Amino acid sequence: MFQEISYYLIGGIPFVVYLGIVVFFLFFITGMIAVLRRKGKTKISVQWHYRLAYLSIILGSIHLILGIFSYI
Repeated sequence: MFQEISYYLIGGIPFVVYLGIVVFFLFFITGMIAVLRRKGKTKISVQWHYRLAYLSIILGSIHLILGIFSYI
């Protein structure tokens, strides 16, 4: 079941790859919010930083589970 979900092709690329790309961008945006706030270049709320961090961790965990369980 996990293998079917992980390797479901979207445009010729497996779903797990797209999920990994989304997780990477979420972590990047989360980090950039912290950096830009520290430099005073943005007014984005700290709550958005926390929300994106939680979402990144959840999606990263799903990405991990799909990646590992597709081989078990």
